[in-house]
Amino acid sequence: MKIAISTDAGFVSAHFGRCPSFTIAEIEEEKILKIEEINNPGHQPAFLPNFLAERGVKYIICGGMGNRAQMLFAEKNITPIIGVTGKIEEVIEKFVKGQLKEGESLCKPGAGKGYGLEKEECDHSEEDTHLH
Repeated sequence: MKIAISTDAGFVSAHFGRCPSFTIAEIEEEKILKIEEINNPGHQPAFLPNFLAERGVKYIICGGMGNRAQMLFAEKNITPIIGVTGKIEEVIEKFVKGQLKEGESLCKPGAGKGYGLEKEECDHSEEDTHLH
């Protein structure tokens, strides 16, 4: 099974679609087989669910994600785990042990709109993106 984590400087990114990269971990029988970091290929409607599904990802872990994105991932049989913060290595270990807890999305609805000037601000501060 593969998981993808929105990544920013070794931590879970608050914005799944705008993260600089994704960490993809391959896990089998509670063992980590492989971890790789790939650049985010871009944020366009429905692109990332397809992109990650083609790579065999079954879970997307991030700080925040809108409802529409969650539905698009679900259509690709990828389960979003939202409201996660912390270091990538710790998040992977918690996932493997079944101890990863989902929380509230770090971004309010609409905060991902437009990928530009009309983008609204999120409810979290920059410090929130690196909480443990």
